[in-house]
Amino acid sequence: MAKTITDPEKHKKRMQAIKSHVDKRIANAQEDKGTFVLLTGNGKGKSSSALGMVARALGHKMKIGVVQFLKGEWNTGEIDFFRKQEGVQWEIMPAGFTWETQNRESDITSSEQAWEKASVMLADESIDLVVLDELTYLLHYEYLNEDTVLKALMNRPENQHLVVTGRGASEALVELADTVSEIKEIKHAFKRGVKAQKGLEF
Repeated sequence: MAKTITDPEKHKKRMQAIKSHVDKRIANAQEDKGTFVLLTGNGKGKSSSALGMVARALGHKMKIGVVQFLKGEWNTGEIDFFRKQEGVQWEIMPAGFTWETQNRESDITSSEQAWEKASVMLADESIDLVVLDELTYLLHYEYLNEDTVLKALMNRPENQHLVVTGRGASEALVELADTVSEIKEIKHAFKRGVKAQKGLEF
């Protein structure tokens, strides 16, 4: 971290230099296209961040498609809220977490069913933002063919934005994404015996 500058004049000059640098970068960033954002890492907040972007896009009256993989029948506040919003298509994979089903064949079938809905969204030019929540797990466990998934992501409409979440994103996903954030866990209340809280975890 840079050393704090307490002298007012030096501080002003430093801020002017930073502003000039930022302004130049903004001026050079003129490309307008659909952006692929990948949110990975072991920390809490990946899905929450993605849903924040859903709310932001709705504020611009954009059309949204969301597919939640591995959430199952677990009812959450965001499902109740966003499904009521005009312009949102919300799909959930039929089965829940893989440790609940304990059946690889069934998990693959459920994954493929959910992916079919996702692939339709990724080919729909009318959808401005697609969120594929927890997709990384399906690739890690090889429930879906990664080449097939990557091809669909690459061939989506030029101006369609995409957000993918989940731990352990593959190198191929990281390479393909335009923006990648790795959320690190410092500590989590659950590990201290605090159960999942309404409004925070669900």
